[in-house]
Amino acid sequence: MKQLFDDVSFKCSKLVTKSYSTSFSLAVYMLSPSIRDAIYSIYGFVRFADEIVDSFHGFDKEELINDFEKEYYKSFNMGISLNPILNSFQQTVKQYNISDDLIQAFLKSMKLDLVKSDYDSKAEYDEYIYGSADVVGLMCLKVFVAGKDHKYEELKSEAMRLGSAFQKVNFLRDLKDDTLVLNRNYFPGVDLNSFDEKAKTAIVKEIQEDFDVAYQGILKLPIEAKFGVYTAFVYYKKLLNKLENMPCHEIGTARIRVSNYTKAGLLAKSFVSYKLKLV
Repeated sequence: MKQLFDDVSFKCSKLVTKSYSTSFSLAVYMLSPSIRDAIYSIYGFVRFADEIVDSFHGFDKEELINDFEKEYYKSFNMGISLNPILNSFQQTVKQYNISDDLIQAFLKSMKLDLVKSDYDSKAEYDEYIYGSADVVGLMCLKVFVAGKDHKYEELKSEAMRLGSAFQKVNFLRDLKDDTLVLNRNYFPGVDLNSFDEKAKTAIVKEIQEDFDVAYQGILKLPIEAKFGVYTAFVYYKKLLNKLENMPCHEIGTARIRVSNYTKAGLLAKSFVSYKLKLV
């Protein structure tokens, strides 16, 4: 039965999400059940592509990412794939009218990770973040607004800023691994050796500005999506706060995390704010 295979495919995307990110899984669980599977499918697609370029050392990453792209388009055209992650994603793309330019921009940024290690200009940095993060936020926004173009256009800018904020927090948190393990430097003019309080303060300020704009968009989201997105927003704001209060030399030597106990507390506070209609 095709429906059974499709159900298994979406469950695989959910498993990928839960296995790779407990925080994102928690946020997705706070979404309406009617849209959870679609968001799991988006996360599964972008996570597998990211794993190819970040983790599959000793394998031909270029061939793998190119094959992944070809298999996606084959699944889109056929309406099915034996790769359950691609099978669920192509269905979400069609159901919510996710435009191909978003997928192409994402894959372009993933491929850049194979050939580019430094982003020397603001323009390069912005282009990479657009493809690696902003478009993921836009894919999710398509689901949140049920594919309605007018609502999508209304919230597009804020969704991009939220994607940017999340990605920049990740960059700051992963500064050590990006530099020493992957030999990458995303922040223009900043590397592990020159990273100081001045550089950190400037980055934190930039991220906070993204969050401030993004918050206004969260307030306007449909009820099916608002609490889940707000949960992710609060979690990443907490991460940023920890990074802001940590000495810059420690950011370069340790990975910053939010404990499960703290996550539970953040969820409870978020729920109270949501019920009090503060969000």
